[in-house]
Amino acid sequence: MVEPAIFGPVDVVLAPVVEYVVLVLVLANLLTRFLAYRSHRRQVEDGADAVSRYGPHEASNVLLVLVSFYYLTLHHHSGMVLSALVVGTVLTDFFEFEARLVEARQELPIELPKGAITASMFVAAYAAYLALFFVVEPVWNAIV
Repeated sequence: MVEPAIFGPVDVVLAPVVEYVVLVLVLANLLTRFLAYRSHRRQVEDGADAVSRYGPHEASNVLLVLVSFYYLTLHHHSGMVLSALVVGTVLTDFFEFEARLVEARQELPIELPKGAITASMFVAAYAAYLALFFVVEPVWNAIV
């Protein structure tokens, strides 16, 4: 029996490839996190007040949250796990930026956002598991 599509035409287009979209967005988020770090290191040279959020990274966070919530409508269990990991990563990003502001105000060297990198590695690992499960599926099915 075919499940009803909540978002109609969006489901027809996006549902078959949503795992790959999530994986690409997670990898793009990692790239924008690195670019944000470089941007913050340059901005701190102009003073603590010059440090601001990096727009592409914030947009990447928003897209990742929206797509993970969309995935939740398609696959409830794995979508809940993915959404929890993504929301945790976004919260970690928020506090990592606040830590960069404190470092800039106290004239400390700007550190890598280690917490956010760790959180996004968990998201990347889970997204890769969802998108690339076909690679390990024969072995998985033989064991389970």
